[in-house]
Amino acid sequence: MRILGLDPGSRACGFGLVEIDSGELKALDFGVWRLPEAALSTRLSRLLGLAEEFFRRMAPDAVAIETVFTGKNIASAVALAQARGVLLAASARAGLPVYEYEPLTVKKTITSYGRAEKRQVRELVRSILGTGARRVPLDAADALAAAVCHCHHLHAIAFDPRLRPC
Repeated sequence: MRILGLDPGSRACGFGLVEIDSGELKALDFGVWRLPEAALSTRLSRLLGLAEEFFRRMAPDAVAIETVFTGKNIASAVALAQARGVLLAASARAGLPVYEYEPLTVKKTITSYGRAEKRQVRELVRSILGTGARRVPLDAADALAAAVCHCHHLHAIAFDPRLRPC
């Protein structure tokens, strides 16, 4: 089973594809889609194309995506919600089931602390997936964390003491 984690953004979108095989979890691909300095509509169109091409090329079985984090900047939250909408629509067009997790849930699953810093999440994701020697951008680590969180909630991976139930 292949799970694609997505950390949506209107300027940069993290992605991380993990595979579960016989209870073992490994990272297949991860990175950040950097969107051009352009109008929001242009960035969203580019994001749609990147997501659809990735779905065709890597054939995930499901998508795990973070819900909107509102923060204090309403304009950023709206742009984030629009990027999320594009990713949800692309997933639906590809016929993929989508599972949504709050950022607090993802962080708590990975680190046991819902308000963990991005760097803490990255270090534990690298440890869990064995990507220690490879550089993992923060946005990609968040996407991988969403995918691992989904796998954990499915009870599809072997017990790993670094993962915490929510």
